Amino acid sequence: MVVMGICFLGNGPSGICLSYLLSGHTPYVSQDAAHPNPLLQHKLREQPDLSLLEQDLEYLCEGLEGRSSNPVAVLFDSLLLPDSDFGLEHSSPLIWRYEPERAIPHLVLGRGPPGGAWHAMEGSMLTLSLANWMELPGLKLKDWLREKRRNVRNDRATPAEIALYYQHYVSQKSLEQNFACGTTVTEVTRVHGDGDEPCWRVTGVQRREGEELGEEVPFSILARNVVLATGTHDIPARLRVDGESLPFVCHSFWELEAAISRGELDELSEPVLVVGAGLTAADAVLATRHLSAPVYHAFRRSVTDPGLIFNQLPKLLYPEYHKVHQMMTQQQYGSPTSSSSSSSYPNYLSFPKHRVVKFLPNKKCILESDLGQKTAIQVSKALVLIGSHPNLSFLPDHGRSLGVYRNEPISCRRNPIDVDPFTNRVTEAPGMYAMGPLVGENFVRFLKGGALAIVSDLHKRQKLLMDDTWVRADTDWSIKG
Repeated sequence: MVVMGICFLGNGPSGICLSYLLSGHTPYVSQDAAHPNPLLQHKLREQPDLSLLEQDLEYLCEGLEGRSSNPVAVLFDSLLLPDSDFGLEHSSPLIWRYEPERAIPHLVLGRGPPGGAWHAMEGSMLTLSLANWMELPGLKLKDWLREKRRNVRNDRATPAEIALYYQHYVSQKSLEQNFACGTTVTEVTRVHGDGDEPCWRVTGVQRREGEELGEEVPFSILARNVVLATGTHDIPARLRVDGESLPFVCHSFWELEAAISRGELDELSEPVLVVGAGLTAADAVLATRHLSAPVYHAFRRSVTDPGLIFNQLPKLLYPEYHKVHQMMTQQQYGSPTSSSSSSSYPNYLSFPKHRVVKFLPNKKCILESDLGQKTAIQVSKALVLIGSHPNLSFLPDHGRSLGVYRNEPISCRRNPIDVDPFTNRVTEAPGMYAMGPLVGENFVRFLKGGALAIVSDLHKRQKLLMDDTWVRADTDWSIKG
């Protein structure tokens, strides 16, 4: 008894977009549209009657360049948002047709409501630059925002609004029947189903609606294919240095917000040390400076390193992060301008090419430069914001064997899951796919390409497309969204 369908883990924007395409919503290229890239436009006109799912994605990707290392992500982004890197708003050449005969049975498992980690960000005081990069196919974010509030200024929205947008998207696109919320997956194993055909057994527990808090019901599902779309925000990365567990050392932005709400930080506080050079670290710098509290900012890279995220973002679309990058550049430790009374950024000091050596109980922190010079600084709090790791505890050895570098922890930046770039099939696990941050895509704008690659591959393997009957094992209860 085997489920002839797909089970995927994670109900954030990756999982939602994949469900949309698997439900029969099919992208075609309008014969009346013109793409600003002449090479891509020529290729698209060669087979105008075929949907994008049926075309040779590798051929279409040739010659395209973009801000993602995944070729299908660059292709799909170029078709959804042509020339958006230049702040332009060309119309997408794609048209969407609902073709229910193309639908592939699937089930989306997630711990919370549709939207994934975005619901955990609802407390954020900060706003995000959008430029429509956060939206999913078939529902314009700007239009949805206009219905929610009168003024939409500079394409900006709070994380709470983004979370509600994703939840509304699932409802408006009639995807609810494919979502099982309140579920925690505890194990994913390769087993044999009916006959000799291998499949995946997914087991876990679900908190049922209407039942007492904490009461959970076990489930077990068999599926031909499994998609990993869990994201990477589950486990904060640690420095692994002495004193990192001291009370004044935090590992999440929300701990900073809690300290702010308790009135613990102001202009008279000792400096807050922010460790890291990603967007979350930048958010922490901005939030702390909003209180006029002093900030020390330590990070391993040079401010001119092309791998630094601030050197990859369009300045016009991300002015706040560009401002942080200016601060990092102009207010460097040891620089003559850093101590100038006329500085544009008082009470901020960056420590490029520095690492934390240890934290001390008296709230001192020892930093070391790449030249070996050590500096002791007094702080009120330390925020270690150097990324996070996915929770893949349901896989053997936490999925380490699936990474580009075998037997090392999976991480978005340093060791993503190794997949075929044009199908998103996991190299070391037949019948398994991965997408989103797990394969190195942190931006919603580019994770949609993973959905296109997976659905295109499934459509080209027709033997996987059978019925929509979910067979239950080890329980007499059926999962419901």
